[in-house]
Amino acid sequence: MAGLKRLEYRGYDSAGVALPADGGLAAAKKAGKLVNLEKELVERPLPAGSTGIGHTRWATHGGPTDGNAHPHLDNAGRVAVVHNGIIENFALLRAELAERGHELNSETDTEVVAHLLAEEYSVTGDPAESMRLVCRRLEGAFTLVAVHADAPDVVVGARRNSPLVVGVGEGEAFLASDVAAFIAHTRSAIELGQDQVVELRRDGVTVTGFDGLPAEVHSYHVDWDASAAEKDGYDYFMLKEIAEQPKAVADTLLGRIDPSGSLTLDELRITPADLRQIDKVVIVACGTAFHAGLIAKYAIEHWTRIPCEVELASEFRYRDPILGGRSLVIAISQSGETMDTLMALRHAREQGSKVLAICNTNGSTIPRESDAVLYTHAGPEVAVASTKAFLTQLVACYLVALYLCQVRGTKWGDEIQAVIKDLSRISDEVERVLETMEPVRALARTLAGKDTVLFLGRHVGYPVALEGALKLKELAYMHAEGFAAGELKHGPIALIEEDMPVVVVVPSPSNRSLLHDKIVSNIQEIRARGARTIVIAEEGDEAVVPYADHLIRIPVTPTLLQPVVATVPLQVFACELAAARGNEVDQPRNLAKSVTVE
Repeated sequence: MAGLKRLEYRGYDSAGVALPADGGLAAAKKAGKLVNLEKELVERPLPAGSTGIGHTRWATHGGPTDGNAHPHLDNAGRVAVVHNGIIENFALLRAELAERGHELNSETDTEVVAHLLAEEYSVTGDPAESMRLVCRRLEGAFTLVAVHADAPDVVVGARRNSPLVVGVGEGEAFLASDVAAFIAHTRSAIELGQDQVVELRRDGVTVTGFDGLPAEVHSYHVDWDASAAEKDGYDYFMLKEIAEQPKAVADTLLGRIDPSGSLTLDELRITPADLRQIDKVVIVACGTAFHAGLIAKYAIEHWTRIPCEVELASEFRYRDPILGGRSLVIAISQSGETMDTLMALRHAREQGSKVLAICNTNGSTIPRESDAVLYTHAGPEVAVASTKAFLTQLVACYLVALYLCQVRGTKWGDEIQAVIKDLSRISDEVERVLETMEPVRALARTLAGKDTVLFLGRHVGYPVALEGALKLKELAYMHAEGFAAGELKHGPIALIEEDMPVVVVVPSPSNRSLLHDKIVSNIQEIRARGARTIVIAEEGDEAVVPYADHLIRIPVTPTLLQPVVATVPLQVFACELAAARGNEVDQPRNLAKSVTVE
């Protein structure tokens, strides 16, 4: 239970434990936060045991209920399993199990694994071999940990694309998705590699590949103390979440592109026929999610040729918007509980519009009240200032836009697949950006004494500028504004003073050459008036070099996808500047993670 407390930031929809005892398995699980499970165990204690598994859930398949909570058991109650990730072919496996007489009682993808493990164990009598056989049948990203009543001194785990770490103690061993869970007991750890199975006994661990061959293991010593381990060694949750963005982006794409390169957005629940009738798209959102919507507008209109409006949810229903049965309203919210956005979608549904939610929290109110939902898979975001939720919202918006193209035939199949291919690479590009951020951190520290920072952008760079300014307001408590660069001469240039930092997001010179030339002129205009120019530009863009006091390079990406990589330096910049000013990065003043009042 102490380990689960340290992992609750990863998921808090439900929690459960199971342990071999008295020749069988004893289990307890409850929906809601971990405290609910703690109360359950006080009221109905489990038998004593020295082997067990536990889980805190962030729901994906199935709502956060007692029945959907992990661990999941087979029908005989002999196998218990917990799972992180998504099993993409679970529907097929579930159907096969049903044909063989298995009764599955939850809505989760996880439960099928317990039944499959039970089947294999009845043949092999070996928990590790059973896990290897099952894993070879699974598709997707998953971490699995299981116990069997007939092998009470063994825990087996498996990893594919989802973290799993082994802790090696004296006469004890641990498995967790984060060393935070066991740091109070041991600092000796083994990081499992891709497609590996681990067998834990109190006197040691054995690691093999899914093929059964012995695997090479990477052992290391954890230097953090228990309190720092909660943040995985990072000073702030925000830094940790910035670093998790490549995985979050990749996870949001996972399972949504079939082998032929087409999109399969099964969660949408709006028929292609209905989508073909749509004649207007309206995006409603607040704060960072609103900026994601502004970027989505460019993609939706360019790819689908459907008119798209972007509205602040707090203003939407008060201006009597024009909506109807052929309008698609997209509501974007990380928490799924943002009251302004919820009230906007209710108004849209009253007008007969279809509502699609883009959300990071399974089972929350906004997805429940929408006609359809596309979940981002950023994982729990602890820091109040949104980072990985924003990038995954962008990816989800791109997926919706491309899916509209696919069902409406506004782009050829090979054109859509070309964009999907670019999108599939974007996670690696974010990783490349993160590897080059030390100069950005150093620059931010030098600006801690400044009062104002301005942000400029054109095309999709304009919403990126707005997001960069918002991050600085939230975290550094500084005056920061984002402008469309073309608007400079219509008033904002009067703000420019000697040595004022101005961040400029530069479009690609190859994809948007006209806009590129214009923004280079804008840089010259502000530099001539004494501004300190901080320029974010593509690798190979030499035209900006003479006018950049500080140059931040990002990988070459298609224009509409550039915000995914261009935003990352601005997140790091704001976080570092706030820290340099002595501010609380994860919990900035006056703000809450989820805004549940209008």
